[in-house]
Amino acid sequence: MNIDKYGQVHVTEKEAFDALYSGKLNHLDNLFFETDTVNQFNKSLDLNKDNIKKIKTISNIEEDIDFFDEANQCDWFMPENYFPNLVEHLYSLCQTNTQKDRVDQELKLFIQHGMFDLLFYLKYLVDTMRQHKIVWGVGRGSSVSSYVLYLLGIHKIDSIKYNLDINEFLGEKNG
Repeated sequence: MNIDKYGQVHVTEKEAFDALYSGKLNHLDNLFFETDTVNQFNKSLDLNKDNIKKIKTISNIEEDIDFFDEANQCDWFMPENYFPNLVEHLYSLCQTNTQKDRVDQELKLFIQHGMFDLLFYLKYLVDTMRQHKIVWGVGRGSSVSSYVLYLLGIHKIDSIKYNLDINEFLGEKNG
């Protein structure tokens, strides 16, 4: 087993089967295989009629960071349709037109930067941490300039109250 510079685990077919059948691994979402190994693994699943999700072939992952990011942003574990009305929820938390305008501006920026789906996962993550009484930070870096992240409970800094510019987080200079 090897861990690449992105923190992803690369395993052999034998290591994957050993981990799956010993109960040390529940899914393959964070594992990457060489192309031939992926094909062999998927064929083995077919032959054994295992009810395990097949894995995708990912080649040259270290050469294509955009592909890497896209693959990882699409394979998050969370229940389907966990919070389908997230946008409505965000607007319902707003009490003033200034707050609604800020949410509108930020949602457009999240979409523009290809980060809109991240909001759903962050909502799930925060809810899960609350449910299990896990403590996380009050805010860090430029993310505290996001009012949407404040409303979701990702951090506890009201960026409107402190007049923080969203462009510090999602502006052109950062995208």
